[in-house]
Amino acid sequence: MDINSIKQKLDALQSKSTGTQKTDYSTIFWRPTVGKQQIRIVPSAFNSKNPFTELKFYYGITNKVMISPLNFSDKDPIALFAQKLREGEYNKENYVLAKKLDPKTRVFAPVIVRGEEDKGVRLWQFGKLVYEELLSLAVDEEIGDYTDVSSGRDLTVETVGPESTGTQYNKSSVRVRLKTTPLSEDSKQVEGWLKEQPNPKELFKRYTFDEMKSALEKWLAPEDNQSEGEISSEPAVPFDSE
Repeated sequence: MDINSIKQKLDALQSKSTGTQKTDYSTIFWRPTVGKQQIRIVPSAFNSKNPFTELKFYYGITNKVMISPLNFSDKDPIALFAQKLREGEYNKENYVLAKKLDPKTRVFAPVIVRGEEDKGVRLWQFGKLVYEELLSLAVDEEIGDYTDVSSGRDLTVETVGPESTGTQYNKSSVRVRLKTTPLSEDSKQVEGWLKEQPNPKELFKRYTFDEMKSALEKWLAPEDNQSEGEISSEPAVPFDSE
């Protein structure tokens, strides 16, 4: 046995282990807490025409959230399987299964939280109801582009807890502030916020076609894979249901 070689291998493994740091997702994502908070949605650094990024995810196929390859115009084995179920002879079982396999849409918007400007731009993620509220505000002629850096508007996000929603989740609603204000009086700060933003498309682990196909097969026949490990992803944070 080459002791020097073994020692080098051990040192490499140990340095890799101790050097691994868990990502602090609170620096990337903003999650509204119960009560009222004031935020400003800022123009996206990745799409100047639209601050909202829609992404599709799978829940429950593995023990973690899986991002769909459809977001990147790639083939998605789960979506293809659901499509085949729908194209076959109709029966209730196939319809229910296909619907269960449909990916769920989450929406991401870059925001500055008032009182926490030092944390920079973070991503707020939400579902259909909040999304519809935000789109409705934008098309209101009396409100318009609330993301404008010089004459936009802050938003008040009001969140209630499970005791009010009757579910295990919080629920948020939004209200636009009447007064128009600049994003910041500091032009350099604004310039930084418009450039330094987390990209929602780069925050989730992407699986290969074969990995996703294998995950689907295990989900469809769990009794055949009870002793096998699950494919795990590293979602940024657990998603709320809003």
